[in-house]
Amino acid sequence: MTSTLTPELLYLVHGDPGELAEALAGMRAADIAEALRHLPPEAGAKVMAALPFDLAVEVFDEPEFADHRVDLIQHMPITAVGPLIDAMSADQQADLFRELPEHDRPRLLKQLDRTSQQSLALLLKYPTDTAAGIMTTEFVSMPTTWTVEQALNNIREVGRAKETVYAIYILDPNTQQLVHVVSLRQLMLADQHALIGGLGERRAPLSVAPRTDREDVARLISKYNLLAVPVVDEGGHVIGIVTVDDVIDAIVREQTEDAQKFGGMEALDIPYTEIGFWGMIKKRAGWLTALFLGEMLTATAMGRFEGEIAKAVVLALFVPLIISSGGNSGSQATSLIIRALALRELALKDWWRVALRELPSGLTLGTILGTVGIVRILLWQQLGWYNYGTHYLLVALTVGFSLVGVVTFGSMAGSMLPFVLKRLGFDPASASAPFVATLVDVTGLIIYFTVASALLRGTLL
Repeated sequence: MTSTLTPELLYLVHGDPGELAEALAGMRAADIAEALRHLPPEAGAKVMAALPFDLAVEVFDEPEFADHRVDLIQHMPITAVGPLIDAMSADQQADLFRELPEHDRPRLLKQLDRTSQQSLALLLKYPTDTAAGIMTTEFVSMPTTWTVEQALNNIREVGRAKETVYAIYILDPNTQQLVHVVSLRQLMLADQHALIGGLGERRAPLSVAPRTDREDVARLISKYNLLAVPVVDEGGHVIGIVTVDDVIDAIVREQTEDAQKFGGMEALDIPYTEIGFWGMIKKRAGWLTALFLGEMLTATAMGRFEGEIAKAVVLALFVPLIISSGGNSGSQATSLIIRALALRELALKDWWRVALRELPSGLTLGTILGTVGIVRILLWQQLGWYNYGTHYLLVALTVGFSLVGVVTFGSMAGSMLPFVLKRLGFDPASASAPFVATLVDVTGLIIYFTVASALLRGTLL
């Protein structure tokens, strides 16, 4: 059925309740959201207004639909938008209000009930890269003095309005502090008259602070196989929970941003297929200009050694080989270190360990490439495929030793740059492959022609 639902069909049948119901039969909210994404906002708003309310809420609540909600709201009556937003999960409400223009927020806020307004005021205080920034305030909590029967009855009453009921947060009845976490499974298997405060093993519950980085939250959830983790304030009170799906959505966005930065551009705020032409130019032009200015230093370096190139033109043949090898080794090292930093396998204090590891690695890799370069020159000379002149052996050694130096420098520069950026407060992912390659291009030329001056002086130079 999924393959038969097209945006055009959805729009054509939205005015006929019977045909619309038939078209939507068996469809999931995510499938409908995907179809709506391909409709113009005005048409999408009409379809949204025609959907059954509960289904419209599910569609609107889809994280993948987040980039289109604001546009649709602009074409919907405010009286229809209010109930829709009110029924959304708290974390998705916060995401929506962060995307809304400033002038639209007050009038929409007035359409929400008091509970939603209070929840939004709390969530919008925190950055989106923190635990509280991605949490939801819809969770199930109970005092330790309740019985299992009371707990199950309460879940039946309020469960539909909560993000998850698989974890129940047990609070001290006097201080309202978190003291225990009980799973729904434990409740279902326990005696009806037992107190919930005594169920399961009494261990200190796992929790995170409001400003805990979302990546640390993701690691905690992954390490302990949790479905959700409570966010606890300084007083020990639960202010919300971060669910595993919230973490996945946040990490996917962050990894996407990192991948785009690593490619040498600003992160895209919306999907690639939907960003405008000038928006794409704006995202890419700045980085490309910066990289171009960096590469101009390569031209300057080439000009500095113009005399050496004029005397020994054969040296120019190996310039692309030298600088690309250095850039490749630098990009490899940068990728490894950025990944290790992201996974907390390395900390800032470990820079010296990385340097001690990358130095011999760079020397070894450079020696391997240098040997390959020497053998290649000698082989081409002996087979008569190219004549490098009477001093071909010195040319081969120049290329070989230069590769050792350039690859070693590339490995060291590529591994240290993420540490430098992190120490300065920047995202290590900004140490993009093009940026590292540009840095190593300039130094590679200097290393190459310095080695050439030392080995070829008195012969070709």
